[in-house]
Amino acid sequence: MLKRILVVLAAVTFLASAAYAGPTEDVKKTVDEVVRIVSDKDLKRNETKHRQALKKSISVIFDYSEMAKRSLGKHWNVRSAAEKKQFADLFATLLENSYASKIESYNNEKIVYLKESLDGDYAEVKSKVVTAARDEFTLDYRLFKHDGKWKVYDVVIEGVSLVSNYRSQFNKIITANGYDKLVTKLQSKNEELKAP
Repeated sequence: MLKRILVVLAAVTFLASAAYAGPTEDVKKTVDEVVRIVSDKDLKRNETKHRQALKKSISVIFDYSEMAKRSLGKHWNVRSAAEKKQFADLFATLLENSYASKIESYNNEKIVYLKESLDGDYAEVKSKVVTAARDEFTLDYRLFKHDGKWKVYDVVIEGVSLVSNYRSQFNKIITANGYDKLVTKLQSKNEELKAP
């Protein structure tokens, strides 16, 4: 009888955890997939396929449109729908190309998930990366729930928000030279980073 109760409890616990895919599980799943891609020696031989696989896997959890909107800050609302789309695409390309090379330099660092905090449809997943030399740095993900899925809208590295950092840079460019100058700068930066 006790054995049967334990089996039922185990099944209920498994079903409950399967039904609730929390933000940490979603982040971990994406990070594990990225690590798998980075470690795939066959895929590494073809840089273009390797980079495409990385971008595809990261885009599952990253909401580039939300990140673009937050990075543009107060300048977002005055943009037309076409400008918003163009900016979000440019921003996504910038992030993908800027961070793909950093991700590709992964060298068996250990990722430790420390804490998850939930606040309604918002969450933060705190983690740290431990290098082979035992150096550590914090890497936190800020997420929101969109259409029932957890999506990353900001990454905080060693206490520095990626979105806030870009917002500050973008605001300076727009204030000094206008929005069109920012678009031109993003386009030329993306061209520069495009080659694998």
